[in-house]
Amino acid sequence: MEFDIKKKNPTIIEGFPGFGLVGTITTEFLIEHLDTKPIGSIWFDKLPATIAIHNGKIIKPIGIHYNEKFNLILIHGLLATPGLEWKIAEKIMDIAQQMNAKEIISLEGVGSTTLGESKVYFYSNNHEKGEKLDSLGFNRLNEGVVIGVSSALLLKCKRKMSCLFAETASQLPDAKAAAKLIGALDRYLGLNVDYKPLLKQAKEFEKKLKGILEQSSEAQKVRDKKILSYVG
Repeated sequence: MEFDIKKKNPTIIEGFPGFGLVGTITTEFLIEHLDTKPIGSIWFDKLPATIAIHNGKIIKPIGIHYNEKFNLILIHGLLATPGLEWKIAEKIMDIAQQMNAKEIISLEGVGSTTLGESKVYFYSNNHEKGEKLDSLGFNRLNEGVVIGVSSALLLKCKRKMSCLFAETASQLPDAKAAAKLIGALDRYLGLNVDYKPLLKQAKEFEKKLKGILEQSSEAQKVRDKKILSYVG
């Protein structure tokens, strides 16, 4: 892990690929629309040796970005990380400890069987934060299953932590559900970020992320075939 640990008392927002890829889309949108700068990355030898190049810039598998105005750390996961969730959660908790983070916010999608407007649900391990989210009109997640990095954090993290879930009925990138999370974060943290551009760019955003993930999957398949040819 490489990052600048000089920041103090930030709010950490993390988003990794999950249902509808809403965590990845939301953190990428915040990185692009807030004044942020890259300050590091999280990596492991077992991570797929894959990067994306967008607008001539490298997008790391797990990048760490910082916004000074709102004192935000944004952890953006581009690739699925099966089997590494516990280690990634440990790294995030290390960052939170070294920076004395005020709160960790996890962004996730949650399955929906309806075709209506997406709702935002929340879970918090802190009563005060939960009351605030409740007062903003979000729905408490009373029943559900959480997987991935967010699940590992909820089980291990001793700091204040909240999860925001946007309903999505799609396994594909769902920028509309991500826009709901942008609106929720705006109300919760006062970021003054307009999510309407995300709605306008939804198809383009979804196509871009889908393309990146498909290319990553193909690259992994080619790599696996090469390994088999070496040992076969």
